[in-house]
Amino acid sequence: MTTPTDRLTPDELRTLFLFEALDDGQLGWLAEHGRVEQRAAGTVVYAEGEPATCFFVLLRGAVALSRRVHGDEVEVTRTGQRGVYGGATQAYLDDEAEQVYRNTLRAVDEAEFFVLPAESFAYAVRSWFPMAMHLLEGLFIGMRNAQTIVGERERLLALGSLSAGLTHELNNPAAAAVRATSVLRDRVAGMRHKLAMIADGRLDGRALHTLVELQEEAVARVAAAPQLSPMAAADAEDTLADWLAEQRIDAGWDLAPTLVAGGLDEEWLARVRAAVGAADLAAAVRWLTYTVETELLMREIGDAVTRISGLVGAAKQYSQLDRAPYQVVDVHDLLDATLVMFKGKLPAGVRLVKEYDRGLPPVPAYAAELNQVWTNLIDNALGAMGEQGTLTVRTGRDGDLLAVEIADTGPGIPPDVRPRIFEPFFTTKPVGSGTGLGLDISYRIVVHKHHGDIRVESTPGATTFRVLLPLTVAPAAGPEPVP
Repeated sequence: MTTPTDRLTPDELRTLFLFEALDDGQLGWLAEHGRVEQRAAGTVVYAEGEPATCFFVLLRGAVALSRRVHGDEVEVTRTGQRGVYGGATQAYLDDEAEQVYRNTLRAVDEAEFFVLPAESFAYAVRSWFPMAMHLLEGLFIGMRNAQTIVGERERLLALGSLSAGLTHELNNPAAAAVRATSVLRDRVAGMRHKLAMIADGRLDGRALHTLVELQEEAVARVAAAPQLSPMAAADAEDTLADWLAEQRIDAGWDLAPTLVAGGLDEEWLARVRAAVGAADLAAAVRWLTYTVETELLMREIGDAVTRISGLVGAAKQYSQLDRAPYQVVDVHDLLDATLVMFKGKLPAGVRLVKEYDRGLPPVPAYAAELNQVWTNLIDNALGAMGEQGTLTVRTGRDGDLLAVEIADTGPGIPPDVRPRIFEPFFTTKPVGSGTGLGLDISYRIVVHKHHGDIRVESTPGATTFRVLLPLTVAPAAGPEPVP
């Protein structure tokens, strides 16, 4: 309950650090326009989101300042220092959207305040400190606009870089599929030609039927063919090429690699000779070679298309396209999707190590924004290591929290810099190489939006960013803009 009492005198106002430098006329004006009010312990002095009608200065008691984060009240600070202030601190701005309380103030103990109406506070700042007012207005609006623009630019730069890597990754299997399709067309045509030669009347129906059965067996062998080492494959090709030469089949060295890759050997080809005879063996072997190569090419096309599908799926997982912003997700799916996006940016000398605790339950989260956190942390880790090092992505459990660690073997973060790394616009990169918003954005996504925490430990050769997310307490589904 608000209880107006007598006003403060100019001399009493001068004892407050906020007003100690004002002259007698200004203090008299404040004494005339302000009032003293009490609040009982536990009551709300002003509430976040309501119109900012008053400027408050604490005279006695203790207060707690809090912010509302998706429906939950998060206490920011608690103090009993005389002279601290809050409320309509931005009343001097012309922007009506800013004329609401940005936080909630509660009286912890019975408290007493000097209260100044917002319009009086705005008049005093504008009239008494015109230069300071313009500086503050320019700083506030300029920083807000700059942070929004640079944050969007940072997102676009990161997206452009990842898109370039994804395009490169998509191009490889796509080119392989196009090449395999072109070769396949030639091999199918050759197979038709060889079949016509075999079936021109020289083979009786029984032999041709046996050959077709052998063709089906060859197809099955391709599917089950073991993956040979380069040395073992070379030895098998030499052995088979010698056998083909003994059978007077020309260019056997050209047929052998395909037959070996399909799991066919001289013992199996001897069955083909028994079925068709020595005179038609060369045509039959070439026909079967076309069959094997056709199967291998179709498998290559299938692998390429599967890889493309996997990359597209990873891109959708990363962007969370067509998915609700807030959902229960497996954090490993998000990490894997982000790593796929980075595959084209991983230097050849950087080793990726994944240490996942697959027993972790799904967590409630804004998936697309967590992917932005992983993107920022992984990009920073790669930038710190350069062309050589180890990138470790680790998950685990820390009490009631899920922990995700992004570790690198770079030079580390200097101790004097570490306290500032989450500040907006602070960067250790050369001018023009970084905006200084990546970690600030990550911090606000994790801490403000997910009620979690983000920490860093760093020594030369070992830097670890640790993201902690609640396993059970979910943030509300309402969006919160993160510049």
